[in-house]
Amino acid sequence: MPFTSLGLSKEISRAVAEKGYTEPTPIQQQAIPAALAGNDVLAGAQTGSGKTAGFTLPILHLLSDKSIKGPSEGRPPIRALILVPTRELAQQVEESIIDYGQYLKLNSMVMIGGVSINPQIQRLRSRVDILVATPGRLLDHVGQNTVDLSQIRLLVLDEADRMLDMGFIRDIKKIMALLPQKRQTMLFSATFSPEIKAMASEFLNNPAIIETSAPNSAAARITHKVHPVETSQKRMLLAHLIKEHSWYQVLVFTRTKHGANRLADYLEDQGIPALAIHGNKSQATRTRTLAQFKDGSLQVLVATDIAARGLDIIDLPHVVNYELPNVPEDYVHRIGRTGRAGKTGDAVSLVAADEFKLQQAIERVLKMKLEVEIVPGFEAKNIPRASQTPPRKQNNNARKVVSQDIKSEQSKFSPKPNSLRSMLKANGEKKLGTVEKNKEHNEQMRKSINRKPHTAALFSSPTRNKNK
Repeated sequence: MPFTSLGLSKEISRAVAEKGYTEPTPIQQQAIPAALAGNDVLAGAQTGSGKTAGFTLPILHLLSDKSIKGPSEGRPPIRALILVPTRELAQQVEESIIDYGQYLKLNSMVMIGGVSINPQIQRLRSRVDILVATPGRLLDHVGQNTVDLSQIRLLVLDEADRMLDMGFIRDIKKIMALLPQKRQTMLFSATFSPEIKAMASEFLNNPAIIETSAPNSAAARITHKVHPVETSQKRMLLAHLIKEHSWYQVLVFTRTKHGANRLADYLEDQGIPALAIHGNKSQATRTRTLAQFKDGSLQVLVATDIAARGLDIIDLPHVVNYELPNVPEDYVHRIGRTGRAGKTGDAVSLVAADEFKLQQAIERVLKMKLEVEIVPGFEAKNIPRASQTPPRKQNNNARKVVSQDIKSEQSKFSPKPNSLRSMLKANGEKKLGTVEKNKEHNEQMRKSINRKPHTAALFSSPTRNKNK
């Protein structure tokens, strides 16, 4: 299916073709027509599946539709709002808007923290059609009355699961209260937790449910490998692997900012060009470091989970979990930096004995065993027995992504067995059933209160009070 068959304008199709894209990814095949039809969208897609274009392309098309008239006088209002969890992701999304909208007369703006608010205030005085923002900085502008959200027609919540993890739910609800009730909302998430389902029920109106892969799944082209190692030897093992295998572009994840700094300094001492990126770094430093890593001049980027959100590098070959994440779903986000858009990639984890339970939790989420390989000279002393057993042969059919083989008999927007739509419907029916039971209970209580008591009951204490 070519991009030209999705119903996008000639200007957008031309820009997409110039970027080298000819066929849409599975998430784009389903999300774009649903959005163009005016539906709310609830989409579950892996990191690196092309979901950014899945919402930026229809937004550009809908806002450039000349048949929809705007205000006759005054400055055009902000009509589309895209909320993202991190600064880097905001910048990546706007880059896509600029690339795909280069032949359209639409203006976009990034609104993020970590930089002075004054230039943003100045920018808001000119035309802004599409606003890409992090929740915190957006509310800063709301508090200063420098932004008007009353004319928003299109809303996107990108990487909603990460925004929940970062504690943005209250900020999101405050922002929602400022938006028009009549709007089109699209929610994209790599994982479907109960909190995401609750958010969808609250903010979306009869959405088109799009599931291009099993929830919480990793890309099928990623190779997973675990190296058991003592905690004290992790940094030596990492340096050994980088040199031994001549890894030229490596993204390494640590749990803490200080840990990222220490590891980057150690790698530098070993002659391996490395820099750390995290929340304590200035936005200018983060932008400069990411640029160096993207153009290949920086061999290793050591990052925390939050800082690496939105990092989009073509053909990134290696992702290393220097420390396993405490939340297993974060593993999916981490390794999603590699194996993007159908490419291959390696996900390597350095696992100490006290992290074995975290490894098991990740395997339960992925529904697969991670291959374990002991590196000679770095053997861990206390390896749990379960980790020494050879991994079970994977069922390749279980790893096939649903949308890689989209069946013609399945409607794009029809609910599937055990799908999210079914779960949301079941939750609604459960709530309705509870309400009906409460009504029956209340009616029985009312009748029992109005019924004349038996004479003997007037002179006897209730059985339930005997033991008081």
